[in-house]
Amino acid sequence: MKRLISIALIITLVFTSLFAQAVQEEVKKETVSFTDSSGRVIEIPATIDRVAPSGAVATMFLSAFAPEKMCTVSGRPSNAQMAYLPEELASLPETGQMYGSKATLNLEELLASGAELVIDLGDFKDGIQEDLDALQAQIGIPVIFIEANMESMASAFRTLGKVLSMEERGEALGSFVDRTLAMAAENKAKIKEEEVVSVMYATTSDGLGTNAKGSTQAQVLEIVGAENAIVVENVSDKGGGNQINLETAMMADPDVIIFTEESIYKEVSTLSGWKEMTAVKNGSYYMVPTMPYNWLGNPPSMNMLIGVWWLGNLLYPEYYSYSMVDKAREIYSLLWGYDLSVEEAETMLERAKN
Repeated sequence: MKRLISIALIITLVFTSLFAQAVQEEVKKETVSFTDSSGRVIEIPATIDRVAPSGAVATMFLSAFAPEKMCTVSGRPSNAQMAYLPEELASLPETGQMYGSKATLNLEELLASGAELVIDLGDFKDGIQEDLDALQAQIGIPVIFIEANMESMASAFRTLGKVLSMEERGEALGSFVDRTLAMAAENKAKIKEEEVVSVMYATTSDGLGTNAKGSTQAQVLEIVGAENAIVVENVSDKGGGNQINLETAMMADPDVIIFTEESIYKEVSTLSGWKEMTAVKNGSYYMVPTMPYNWLGNPPSMNMLIGVWWLGNLLYPEYYSYSMVDKAREIYSLLWGYDLSVEEAETMLERAKN
């Protein structure tokens, strides 16, 4: 009798365990309907622990928002960037750009990663619905798009919070975007017409690639109340911008020139033509900080948030009145969980000055 009772108990325990396992598997398979920013309705897991970015911009967003849930990166950050980014990114497999004309998708790495969801973040593009439908059919994993330009960035962070069950994090970052844009709008309104600073945003090694007026790459200039000195007919939104000649730059004669790191910033005061320009003669030329990403653009993404605070304070310190050292430390902590020291912040900001 005791033996029969023991066998019955074992059978009961086995069936209980199998039932519990079945329940757990069912919970794992539970999905919810999600309407993404392109209007696509996709069934996504109700609970998500492993997420893959579709490309470089999505990698940037997710590495700030939820690095602990990332199972891939589109491309591994450089050693210089990794000094400021969450350390877990360094060991994640690379899956490349997943769609578009420059697609380099490593399907094997993606499938091996156990990704439960692929997230694409950034600007809305024509044909994105068809592109993401095709990608989703190819990889067999749900793919969603969340629009995340400056106007929609606060909403994007809050949406990420809901999708990844991280509402508190989404609200913290969304509120910071709201605060940044409200601060800029308030200070821009104070700038008198005669106080408006004209700025040339110079890129490329010769300084003549420029992010012209209307360029997505140069939108921080407009946000803080500067006038983009370079006006062209067909504006490029690419990182290098529009190529102009030196005569055009000299004719524009901006009050301030912002150079990128790879440009002619260090030697511009010795170069014919450049050294005759007002900004160079007055010493009003600077180099945009680049770590872990360019503060103004390339890509024009969440990195622009710190750019708004930096450029406003640089151009109009009487209105954007705060310690940029303190602000940089706050933003690095909020976005990347990095404890930027006072000395590091001072070095970054000093290096940006000629």
